[in-house]
Amino acid sequence: MSIYLFRLIHSNMKTGTRSARMAFLTALLLAVLIPVSSQEAGIDLGMVYKIRQESQRNSDIEALSYIMTDLAGPRLTGSPGLDRANEIAREKLASYGLSNVRIEAVNDFNRGGWDYTKAYAAMTAPYYNNFSVTPVAWTAGTDGLISGEVILVDITKAEDIEQYRGKLKGKIIMSPLTSHYEVSFEPLAKRYSDKELEELTMVSERGRMPRRMGDYRAMRELRNKINEFLLSEDVKMIITPGNAFNIPRSSGAMYDGTGDPPVTQINIPEEPYGRMERLLRAGEKVEVEADINAYFTPDRKVYDVIAEIPGTDPKLKDQVVLLGAHIDSWHGGTGAADNASGCIVMMEAIRILKALDVKPRRTIRIALWGGEEQGLFGSRGYVTKYLYDSEKKEKKPGFDKFSVYFNMDNGTGRYRGIYLQENNLVRPVFEKWMEPMKDMGFSTIAIRNTGGTDHQSFDGVGLPGFQFIQDEIEYDRGYHTLADTWERLLLPDLRHNAIITAWLAWCAATDDDLVPRKPQMDMGQQWPPHGF
Repeated sequence: MSIYLFRLIHSNMKTGTRSARMAFLTALLLAVLIPVSSQEAGIDLGMVYKIRQESQRNSDIEALSYIMTDLAGPRLTGSPGLDRANEIAREKLASYGLSNVRIEAVNDFNRGGWDYTKAYAAMTAPYYNNFSVTPVAWTAGTDGLISGEVILVDITKAEDIEQYRGKLKGKIIMSPLTSHYEVSFEPLAKRYSDKELEELTMVSERGRMPRRMGDYRAMRELRNKINEFLLSEDVKMIITPGNAFNIPRSSGAMYDGTGDPPVTQINIPEEPYGRMERLLRAGEKVEVEADINAYFTPDRKVYDVIAEIPGTDPKLKDQVVLLGAHIDSWHGGTGAADNASGCIVMMEAIRILKALDVKPRRTIRIALWGGEEQGLFGSRGYVTKYLYDSEKKEKKPGFDKFSVYFNMDNGTGRYRGIYLQENNLVRPVFEKWMEPMKDMGFSTIAIRNTGGTDHQSFDGVGLPGFQFIQDEIEYDRGYHTLADTWERLLLPDLRHNAIITAWLAWCAATDDDLVPRKPQMDMGQQWPPHGF
């Protein structure tokens, strides 16, 4: 007890009334005991306060939202656009004063680079109507303006090919729609209700069984046969259907970078696509013109953008707490919700910690992954390079020094909790760390798995890798479409998420122990990650 505190107690006990003395003692005990109790529980309430204040007073979310969408532009894997975005992100991270800022090659990308500089298409008969259009990545361009008759081709098995042999030369083809737009009375964006969050905490079976390998191979074989057939028939172009609300989707062809590229393909919204199908079925002649300027660049690599705050504890500084999100996007829109939003949050989280001049015991690292959309190439490359070689079933030096990976790739919605990936050993750790964030609505812990993004690269080799439960915001309208732009971002939600991410990173970087791992398993059986 300090001399000042002793004198303060003595003065109040001597001069105050009995009720005043009792009130003073109660307040004093609360002031003294609560911080001690919090420290004993491993909760640094002072750091909670500092992180929140830094976010509220000096947030860089608005600037990050601009540079990672409007300025960076589309970021298809292997494209000049992704190279540009990587450099923009590297410069921004360096401006924060982070250490070891770099763009690092981690994987080959045999498909090669692809990009386009022009995309125009319109129906010209039975009347003129121009379309919103996005070329399908890794397909050929048109080599100038083309035009041709559209025919409906329905191939669902290899035997169906023969009925079209010799009939498609110079044609533009499309297939029947397999589903049609239905009016929905559900909101495009919503917050999780308390009931829905409670349901997430319940143990459940895996949400979707992985497709059987035999089915996948059969589908791929059929697709390859169709591509070979269409090339041999000298088809001019293929049209594929996109989303409703006059929004084309972004997608890519299964091209391995060898031989002739697939026939030119474009994606147009469901509305004009359905109109042309109905016209064709009614016996009308439909014609389309298009001008697609696409080009390939061979021998590409997948890159990650990496930076860090070095650890300071002599015994723990080589251990790593990792924050990440994928920086690549599809080529329509500017990849705002998928996944500039995750990059923005992770960059802001590490900026907050650096601005506070923290001295973490472990190293806090950020990685912005390339090639997620084509198969988790960036995060898988990082794991193979630094943590675990799945082919050789060998640990790398970083494996035993790895603490935890936090990933954001569920859109722009705010964090409501975290998925444990069936790792119940980590539940008490998250319960403790989440306690001071409950007033932000971050309180749900779900034992279940979630998939489809980069945390699987870590979870798949037995390392702690986690994805957040987030409110669902306009998923079906925005993702992988021309509409995934700055307008899809909720900046208050991104600020909310950055505060929580910074806090969790600090907790993991200062805790006495590494984050608990699942019991040891045969890592060779865990790769690729479940459900991928």
